[in-house]
Amino acid sequence: MRLRFLGSTSEAGACPSLYETDRGTIVVQGLTLTDPDARADLRHVLDGESAVEVPRELLMEIARDVLFPPEPAERVADH
Repeated sequence: MRLRFLGSTSEAGACPSLYETDRGTIVVQGLTLTDPDARADLRHVLDGESAVEVPRELLMEIARDVLFPPEPAERVADH
């Protein structure tokens, strides 16, 4: 599987971050949710699964980029 970096709200570019895979799925990089009360609210967590907290702003930013991708000239100018 190959990953393509989509974005992050971290100023250091670390986590949380989102990636798109070549299988059409999304990978979330972030700190594992460890708060016992919050983990108790999760449903059907299988062996090998974890939960990661992601800022709403990151999801909204990536959704905008996926639904309304910037023009190629804008992408170069932004980065």
